[in-house]
Amino acid sequence: MYLPWWSLAAAAFIVAALIPQKPWKAFLSGFLGLFLLWGILAAWIDMKNQHILSQKMAQIFPLGGSYILLILVTALVAAIVGGFGALTGSYVRKK
Repeated sequence: MYLPWWSLAAAAFIVAALIPQKPWKAFLSGFLGLFLLWGILAAWIDMKNQHILSQKMAQIFPLGGSYILLILVTALVAAIVGGFGALTGSYVRKK
């Protein structure tokens, strides 16, 4: 709420830099963690407003009007950002 959306990458970077992991495990951890976090949060907010905004946004994008697919796409974007943030943190730790 108080930070920009890309601060997730900074958080994943810091966690991966502090916890020693192999790079692919760090990427997978950041990817799965943020996929679940962002997907659950988006679904929870979407349910609270009865899918009004997400249905309209899904009609604008080529998603066939599916609000579930919209939530999955946004979770995938967050997961990729988090995975690469964690991967970068893992590589920085190796140096």
